[in-house]
Amino acid sequence: MLTDKLKKILLLSFLIFKISSSALAQGNLQYVDDKLIHFGFSLGVNAMDFGIQPSMMDINGNVYQTDVSILKPGFSVGIISDLRLNRYLNLRFTPTLHFGERELSYRAEGSTIDDKINITSVPICLPLYLKYSSERKGNYRPYLLWGGGVSLDLGRDKGKAVLLRTANYYTEFGVGCDIYFSFFKLSPELKYAIGLNDILTPLDQRDAGFISPADERFSLALSKLTSRMLTLTFNFE
Repeated sequence: MLTDKLKKILLLSFLIFKISSSALAQGNLQYVDDKLIHFGFSLGVNAMDFGIQPSMMDINGNVYQTDVSILKPGFSVGIISDLRLNRYLNLRFTPTLHFGERELSYRAEGSTIDDKINITSVPICLPLYLKYSSERKGNYRPYLLWGGGVSLDLGRDKGKAVLLRTANYYTEFGVGCDIYFSFFKLSPELKYAIGLNDILTPLDQRDAGFISPADERFSLALSKLTSRMLTLTFNFE
């Protein structure tokens, strides 16, 4: 009698162990990726940069070497809308507000002294991405991201020596990894955006605002500016 009870207890323990092991092997949130549509939010940091094409010289004949001297960290916050296309592909729309700053340095030819100006940007980006995910391994699923969109600079200051255009069109690519927890999915994601259009407003195209004649050289020393931005975000879905 005792032997039969012991056998039943051992058998029940074995079944519980197998079921628990199977559940752990399958990982968390087994069916979360099967949803047709889901939403989330993102928090992150960014580093804004420029692609610079300098002018040969300004109206006074001065030649300047121009560069972004410091990449200053900024802050990013966004919302996520995700549409499942198939097992491996998702279409994502992630409006994101970025706060950032660039420092441009100017050095006249033959001089050792740098002049510097700060350019603040507050772009709201409206990108559309294709997300290609690998097979899930336990609670991890790496992915690639590619897309693009338009951004509108809400921090445009018409009194600045270098005035940026409001609209910017860009393409963006990145990598990330979905990490599955019990109640949510966390995805660290690294992206790099490249601007496609010239965002420099020439002096003769300024619709308003006033800058001193001494500051005009900062704009005249530039022929073209395109945007660059590196973003590290943490997506919660």
